[in-house]
Amino acid sequence: MSLDTIIHAGLRQFGRPSVGLVLMGGGARTAYQVGVLKAMARLLQAHPAASRTFPFQVLVGTSAGAINAAFLAGRAMQGLQAFEQLAEFWSRLRSTDVYTLNVPGWVRFSRVAVAWSLSRHARANGALLNNAPLGKILREGILLDGIDAALRSSTIDALAVTGSSYSSGVHWTFCHTASRADFRGWVRPGRRSEYQRLSIDHLMASSAIPFLFPATPLKVDGREEHFGDGSMRQVTPLSPAMHLGARRILVVGVGQPERPGLGLSPEATRSRGPTLGSMAGHVMASVFHDTLQADVEQTQRVTQTINSLPPEAAAAMPYKAIDVLAIAPTRSLDGLAQQFTSELPVSIRDALGALGVLKGSGGTLASYLLFEPGFVQSLIEMGEADALERKDELMQLLLGS
Repeated sequence: MSLDTIIHAGLRQFGRPSVGLVLMGGGARTAYQVGVLKAMARLLQAHPAASRTFPFQVLVGTSAGAINAAFLAGRAMQGLQAFEQLAEFWSRLRSTDVYTLNVPGWVRFSRVAVAWSLSRHARANGALLNNAPLGKILREGILLDGIDAALRSSTIDALAVTGSSYSSGVHWTFCHTASRADFRGWVRPGRRSEYQRLSIDHLMASSAIPFLFPATPLKVDGREEHFGDGSMRQVTPLSPAMHLGARRILVVGVGQPERPGLGLSPEATRSRGPTLGSMAGHVMASVFHDTLQADVEQTQRVTQTINSLPPEAAAAMPYKAIDVLAIAPTRSLDGLAQQFTSELPVSIRDALGALGVLKGSGGTLASYLLFEPGFVQSLIEMGEADALERKDELMQLLLGS
């Protein structure tokens, strides 16, 4: 993130202390966010004033994190109950609710036949998988009218969703606020923002994992462009929340600093080389590799500088410090996913198995596609445990004390 963004966001005048929630992308991995938020809601229930209100005024989501953000925004007027409903939504999800794989049963055990069938489908549809089921479940689960009501009532100030344009290469942030007139956008090299009333198409575009899900057309600047996953080219994940007025930000990522070898010794890896599963996992991790840590560290350095100034000097500055708390998995999601690959739909498991992408570190690829109860519940439990480990920091950020 540029220092210009940090300073100019800090110069904004706020009508009230604004708390932002930033949810990163990662397919099925984002169930981890549900656990963090579920634990947070439980902690807030112990505080009488906080237990009756929705804790975030600015919500920003990327990829499947955009789905979580929109779900919560649509139920923000229900207060902390929104987080329990998000957990219930995820508990009902199955992979077949998100995507299908159109591969005839007779080809699933032949690598050549599977590759041929997938190649035909990809050429015809621009992706390996059909995510039409996701559109259906989002239309049923996301309360678009609830988002409008929450904005009109000032329960929330803004909901923003990110997407990456295949047409122009620009990373866009689509911002839904109570009034277009009140929205102040931003233009930076390679990234832009625009006021738009968010729709299911925005969520489909933001969560369109490249190669796996087809691109979604959206209109920007009065023209149609085709969009894919918002994690692509996302160089400043905290920037939208800051531009939209957040002074305190909770960001929940689903990445991990290192991917273990999952039992393979370095000698074995060097002698055999990477498997197709290893390479597929590396590609997926690269797509969803975020600059979150660098963004958080730079914001924290500026905040520490402000806080270290003499009180009279800090009081004279129009810029106010922005507090950020980042929570991310403390254990390997790749290894966890490998324990549950048997839960994948038979067609998916057989096809991926025939291609060899479930071998080696194939748990990485599976972790993005495993919308199944065992994996989802394990992620939720991990998120709850990680949040409770940092409950003091979490409550200090949310309660401002």
